Amino acid sequence: MTAPLRHRTFRRIWVASLVSNLGSLIQGVGVAWAMTEMSSSADKVALVQTALGLPVMLIAIPAGAIADLHDRRIVALSSLGIALTATTTLTALAWLGLLTPDLLLALCFAAGCGTAMLGPAWQAAVSEQVPPHAVPAAVALNGISYNIARSVGPAIGGIIVATAGTVAAFALNALSFLPLIGALYLWKRAAERSRLPPERLGPAIILGVRYIANSPLITIVLVRTVVMGLISGVILALLPLVARDLLLGSAPTYGLLLGAFGLGAVIGAANIALLRKQLSSEAAMRCCALAMAAGIAVIAVSRNPLLSALGLAVGGAGWTLSWTLLNIGVQLSAPRWVAARSLAAYQAAASGGLALGSWGWGHLADTSGVETTLLIAAGLMLASPLIGLRLRMPPVAVRVEEGSLLEDPAVRMPVVGRDGPIVIEIEYKLMEPNSRGFREMMQDLKLVRQRNGAYAWSVARDMADPEKWIERYQFHTWHDYLRQRSRPTQVERALEARIIKAFHAGPGKVRVRRTVECGRDKS
Repeated sequence: MTAPLRHRTFRRIWVASLVSNLGSLIQGVGVAWAMTEMSSSADKVALVQTALGLPVMLIAIPAGAIADLHDRRIVALSSLGIALTATTTLTALAWLGLLTPDLLLALCFAAGCGTAMLGPAWQAAVSEQVPPHAVPAAVALNGISYNIARSVGPAIGGIIVATAGTVAAFALNALSFLPLIGALYLWKRAAERSRLPPERLGPAIILGVRYIANSPLITIVLVRTVVMGLISGVILALLPLVARDLLLGSAPTYGLLLGAFGLGAVIGAANIALLRKQLSSEAAMRCCALAMAAGIAVIAVSRNPLLSALGLAVGGAGWTLSWTLLNIGVQLSAPRWVAARSLAAYQAAASGGLALGSWGWGHLADTSGVETTLLIAAGLMLASPLIGLRLRMPPVAVRVEEGSLLEDPAVRMPVVGRDGPIVIEIEYKLMEPNSRGFREMMQDLKLVRQRNGAYAWSVARDMADPEKWIERYQFHTWHDYLRQRSRPTQVERALEARIIKAFHAGPGKVRVRRTVECGRDKS
């Protein structure tokens, strides 16, 4: 579990992120409590979580594309600058007594924008800081960093808010950004120089979406992520109201509850390797759901702070284990060239689910009460493993292996990068009895082509020569085609080789034709 900490860059950034997480959670107590003081509406209180999470849902995909196209270190530093500016403004307005509920939500949204920009670059950079075999442990350690801070940060935040006020909590968070900015500045990232110009942002976003849409394993993880966020969002959204209305407490009580939740999360994250070793991903997700359902039910019926803290510790363990399993599922399934965009989609799904769930649970609590709302959420969480009957978590154990770089194909016609559309046609020679199996395997190859950049894919049979089958697909430009040639993973290339070996009857290799369209009838 601690092996990634032997790498200096990861260790330095990890320690700095622990400080930053601590500051963020101290501010989280201040923000939540400031809203409870300014407004008695459960809807407004729950909207704090929505304001923090909604930006991730809205801009995560563009942020992921930016992180894939540009230096992830620079992207992360710029993102921290946005968050620092928002936090400093929040501190100043609170100190001047000018803060209102709407301004508080707006600045939470602005800070959330910085977080949304930071997340994809941050998570995709993990694989650049540690060897491939250490990536799952590094992902878990990042979760532990957050949850160590969560185990003590809220309690510290509660004490700070109770003794020095919310302004002090906001100011400490602003200062906590500085070590992380310094650690990222000292990271000497080895930039990978491509012989091709970078993609433009718009096409890169579209390609990221198409990659995910044509990756069944990642799609399943994202659906499970949304469901988890929608239901589990009730915990953090209503926890201030649990402290105030059910336990009749104040800011220190709220800090105690968050600390218990974070302590359970640390215990859960520390056992992620053991859980993955003993259980499949699907079985582990079921256990996590049961733990969270039990924790939510306990805080719904308990009127004792210690019992509520115990329930939150159990729920916190299930919470961090489930999110870590989902994160690892995406992290190990996506190749490096699209890693940030895939992780951005995961963050968008998680934050979108949490944001929408927080708003929904807050609205329901306004009409039905906090206890009833929590019991409904516990029931839904208990039933959530049923989704695994149709959408089973993928059994991902190791990171996908990148394919080797291919040389540019030899062509006689002068061609420049922007020429296109480029049409690729591959001829297969099949014996009649093999046609059905060939068509079935070609559907898997279709997903590979499309997620790596091709469009207008088709496979056809020659009417004059029934043994000849032609696979056809296109790229917008010659550069797009050259990029695609080096994107397939070893597994994807093995699929293509397996199809050729099993079905192509020769003579010789499959025939590949590359043509450029010179005109098209638009009538």
